[in-house]
Amino acid sequence: MSIKNINDKDAVKVLSEKILDIKHELAKIIVGQDKIIDELLMCLFARGHCLLIGVPGLAKTLLIKTLARTVNLSYNRIQFTPDLMPGDITGSEVIESNVSTGEKHFKFISGPIFANVILADEINRTPPKTQSALLEAMEEHCVTAAGNTYNLEPPFFVLATQNPIEQEGTYPLPEAQLDRFMFNIWLDYPTAAEELQIVKSTTANYLPSIDKILNAEEIIEFQDLIRRVPIADNVVEYAVNLVRSTRPAASDKDFVKEYINYGAGPRASQYLILGAKARAAVSGRYTPEIEDIRAVALPVLRHRIVANFSAEADNIDTANLVEMLVKK
Repeated sequence: MSIKNINDKDAVKVLSEKILDIKHELAKIIVGQDKIIDELLMCLFARGHCLLIGVPGLAKTLLIKTLARTVNLSYNRIQFTPDLMPGDITGSEVIESNVSTGEKHFKFISGPIFANVILADEINRTPPKTQSALLEAMEEHCVTAAGNTYNLEPPFFVLATQNPIEQEGTYPLPEAQLDRFMFNIWLDYPTAAEELQIVKSTTANYLPSIDKILNAEEIIEFQDLIRRVPIADNVVEYAVNLVRSTRPAASDKDFVKEYINYGAGPRASQYLILGAKARAAVSGRYTPEIEDIRAVALPVLRHRIVANFSAEADNIDTANLVEMLVKK
């Protein structure tokens, strides 16, 4: 259903209804994880990218694959390994011969990055040279190879995963690349009841059919709608002040000066606003409130704050610091 011919308030209602339909389809395969699904959908419709951290076996791959099926988008999975090269992601040029004339020319063979939804599985398993191959694609939505630029078809959504347990032989993402991710989401273990349901459904002959709720064109329309959602000046000021309070030089809070080396940059303020707009819209509300800023503060700020040794010595991580900032 196109929303071009209806006003934005009604379009927000349509979006919230579509979100419920998407979640209903996801629930056929994914058990629980409602908060994670909400944040993934907010990130998708806000035109952001997401870093998902969780131990193996929590259905990270299944979740993003099912989401791509539900919104009828092309999907590719890239398994990051130590020997993966940038050309393995973006594609490369090969020499092709014309059988009839014998002439040879270069032809670009596109890599797996050319899809709407990209699962960058265990992104910290590959060296920085290959990690950086994602940077241009994530930020500019294009790929450059042999001096030629190739645009990526919108919508374009990257979901990268990391395993927080085993760190041997890994390459931590540099701050510049971490900043490209709108949300940093931590996936926790399911509850006992959810795990019981998971085991029952996955060890039986159960093959649910997934209905397609949206398509690429409709998603782009809803992404444009998110940008048009109005927001009050006091909400914007709250978001900017929250981000500025993470910087030791600009903050008046003692614990910030004590525990934080570097605070978040202006991109954090932008993502707080976009996240709040998306959260309000998917809930059927036409304008976000300060509570929406607080709700998205953790996934937006967690990976943009650099804590110091004092914080580590006192067993305080960046999530604790964000919670302290929001409460203050």
